[in-house]
Amino acid sequence: MLTFDTMSWSGHIQDFKAHLKLERGLSKNTVENYVSDIFFLKNFADELEVSPERVTTDHLREYLYQLTKSGQSERSQARYVSSIKGFFKFLFLTEVRKDDPSEILESPKLPMYLPDTLSENEVDAIIDHVDRSTEQGTRNVAILETLYGCGIRVSELIELKLSSIYRDEGLVKVIGKGNKERWVPINEQALKLIDLYRESYRNQLTIAPGHEDFIFLNRRGKKLSRVMVFYIVKEAAERAGIHKKISPHTFRHSFATHLVQRGADLRVVQEMLGHSTILTTEVYTHLNQEDLKKGIASLAKIEIR
Repeated sequence: MLTFDTMSWSGHIQDFKAHLKLERGLSKNTVENYVSDIFFLKNFADELEVSPERVTTDHLREYLYQLTKSGQSERSQARYVSSIKGFFKFLFLTEVRKDDPSEILESPKLPMYLPDTLSENEVDAIIDHVDRSTEQGTRNVAILETLYGCGIRVSELIELKLSSIYRDEGLVKVIGKGNKERWVPINEQALKLIDLYRESYRNQLTIAPGHEDFIFLNRRGKKLSRVMVFYIVKEAAERAGIHKKISPHTFRHSFATHLVQRGADLRVVQEMLGHSTILTTEVYTHLNQEDLKKGIASLAKIEIR
């Protein structure tokens, strides 16, 4: 007779969630993605009446095969594999299991992803087309200049604090993925725009308790949401007549691409972006090569007279 405790899944998943949040220091969004992935695996295991302690490598392979049949993209499959491996490694390290059934699983090989980037003129156009007639106009200009000038993630931007700016050194302290701190150069233009925003708008706000140190605030005196920054970027791009697929992350990609195009050392760019591995940063060398290919292709179309 099978003894199947469905509650063991929920309990282990909650322990895994606490581990990701407290011990690994992952962001809320990353933690929720991992947990969501494991709940999908739980649903599959529930049908087989298999507890986390009894899951085998064959079970996991069958689950991933079902994902492939359902039309999940290779990128999604790779994320599921990463989540599964993280979960069972946790069960192994906490001695819930004596083995790790996910150890030999392999992620699908992903194609090189080349994100959309903006030229320097396009970046300038977007910033120039921010609607400055609104009270928040000076704030929005400062946001876009900081996104591009520092190459930071939107999650890092909304967490920036006044106390993290070191003007004499021209640096700002950024809290990145996994609560890792890094120092990023901040240019004079961004600092001037932040000062203008503070004088013309921020100092007039009634700031909510606990939000006094955040640089960028909404009209209720609280730190901005990610969604609001996406909206600011999208609106400015539309006003500038730029029809690429643009998000706050596009400014980060563009910042890195322009640095590489100007000959910056990849290790320096890696440190500035907060990449844990140089392999992530190397995508910008491919972007540079793509620009070169396009340039050569356009030259080939010129008629020689």
